[in-house]
Amino acid sequence: MSTFVALLHSIVLGPGRRVVMADLRDLAEDLGYRKPRTLVSTGNLVFEAEGARLDEIERQLEEGFRRRFGKHVDIVVRDGANWAALASANPFKDGEGSQVIVRVNRAPISPERMEALKPLVKEGQRIALASGDLWIDFGGRPSESRLLSALTTKRLGVGTLRNWNTVRGLAKMLSETD
Repeated sequence: MSTFVALLHSIVLGPGRRVVMADLRDLAEDLGYRKPRTLVSTGNLVFEAEGARLDEIERQLEEGFRRRFGKHVDIVVRDGANWAALASANPFKDGEGSQVIVRVNRAPISPERMEALKPLVKEGQRIALASGDLWIDFGGRPSESRLLSALTTKRLGVGTLRNWNTVRGLAKMLSETD
């Protein structure tokens, strides 16, 4: 039995309508995943599964989500060991937990795409690649940065953002189940 983290790119179904985390846990159970639990209300799911590949889990979750909620969302899945490695790889652990963000990608971000982001980095901000995921220390409010609007699927591939507080919270959840 392995433990996994699934990150939904969006939980907004339409104006004024969001996915409730209890419904997300129910979806995981209906798909046969065990012990589903969520962290905060932003689409972070931890669960157990046996003998499944990451791409299969992503496909099952995305199809199940579309059937249940009527909307496609990209879902990125990592196994527990990979998530622990991601959390350990944070190059900006000295930064403020809500201002340090990782873009967790389905496929590694290329160094060329990383270089294309550098002109958008303003003074006080830092960016780094770690195992193909993009870490950003916004050094202030992410919403006030031009860099944030450049972190799109079109530019960087399928992925989703999580702040350092959430990354640590998920790592803690995984360590409590292992």
